Amino acid sequence: MMGYFPEEAINQIEEVQRLKGEGLTMAEVVARIGVSQSGREPLAAEPATAAAETPFGEQSPPVATDNRRALRLTLEDVPHPAYMVNYNFELTWYNDAARKRILSGLDTLPAHSEARNLFLLLFQAVSEKSNYFDSELLRIHLALAKSRLAKSSVLGLLRGLDRGALALADQLYGEAVATSERKPILDFSVDLIDSAGHAESWRVFASFFREGIFVVYIPAQQYNASLLDFLSQRDAVIRDLMRKRLPVLTPLAVMVADLQNSVKICSELPPEEYFELINEIWTTMGPVFRKYYGTYGKHVGDGMVYYFFPQPDSDYIFNALACAQELKSEIRKISKKWQLRKNWLNELYLNTGLHEGQEWLGTFQTATSVEFAVLGDTINHASRLSEFARFGTIWATKNLLSKLAQQKRAAVDFGITRKGEDGQEHFVASSYSQLGTMVDLANERYEKLRDIAMLPITEIRSVKYAV
Repeated sequence: MMGYFPEEAINQIEEVQRLKGEGLTMAEVVARIGVSQSGREPLAAEPATAAAETPFGEQSPPVATDNRRALRLTLEDVPHPAYMVNYNFELTWYNDAARKRILSGLDTLPAHSEARNLFLLLFQAVSEKSNYFDSELLRIHLALAKSRLAKSSVLGLLRGLDRGALALADQLYGEAVATSERKPILDFSVDLIDSAGHAESWRVFASFFREGIFVVYIPAQQYNASLLDFLSQRDAVIRDLMRKRLPVLTPLAVMVADLQNSVKICSELPPEEYFELINEIWTTMGPVFRKYYGTYGKHVGDGMVYYFFPQPDSDYIFNALACAQELKSEIRKISKKWQLRKNWLNELYLNTGLHEGQEWLGTFQTATSVEFAVLGDTINHASRLSEFARFGTIWATKNLLSKLAQQKRAAVDFGITRKGEDGQEHFVASSYSQLGTMVDLANERYEKLRDIAMLPITEIRSVKYAV
């Protein structure tokens, strides 16, 4: 059955063909059509019957589109192998072409993050192929890893491989030339072995994002410069990748922090100054979170949620603790600044709760935004600890501290303040207490804390960063 296309859509398709015939790239076509639809340049309607060319050198049939919207390229336009990895080199998204050609028919993405290790998947995929294919493909990914990770960290990602595979990876890491993340797109050449055992020349493009590395393969004879136009649309590309990111079961630490007495502060400030204060807090905190590899969860009013995931070159638990301590220091500076500015006695406190667990990480999506979300008790417990914390204290669970190596734990000053027989309060270092023993749970004020009454927790006093 033939499809019906509105006259405006037909005109737009014809215009695409005309502009392509004039030698414009797809990015230029998109820009030109966007201008035309805004009313600043009329659309021409010259006859054309050929199908539109994709940015990857292949043909796709005309598609009816709303002429009020500019033509936009998406990941669906990529017919060749493509995937994304995070900086642990764990696979977060892949298309069917990558599954068939690169990942040896990987049926489904494993649920656990460790099983998504790209190096392990590549070794598994090439186990029956030639050493040349094995070496060259691994060399490219080791070059990508070398720009960020030390050899010990990279080899740590290869735990579980046999001695021969580890020796090969060690050799290739030494031979690989470290790439520069400052370049928006990196270009490699590689020979891939087809099903008949013949070598085919391909080009591999890698683009760095804060969320990870996007890799796409293009047959050398089908290379089209418009691919660079597509990858250069960084915001659109990463938005598509985040929308397609598959849920994963992963270890993580969760930080929840809230501004104490925010209602009172809001009532004492003109609206523009209150928004200025909150924006100054978030602007100041941003670089601190990036320093410790914190991943944005969400901001709810003056509260925030951040996630810390395992890193190949640092301890994610210690990152969360050190980040919380540095945030506490930064909020003190902001507080002093506003006390001088407003000549008030208000003290700004960021009450923080930290917890660790293994949970499902996914995304919540709207038409205009993508937000990371974690399902499970970890975030709920961290949130309750934030509500329990007062006057800028940092509270963490025993479970979180127990995940630290002894050397790292020795750098954290933590414990519980208890009343002695003399009625005086004494700080007992390196100790924990069940939350329910520190508050009167019969009081309605603490109703929300009842579900974590048995949770062993401790106060984080300070963290030594140089560990």
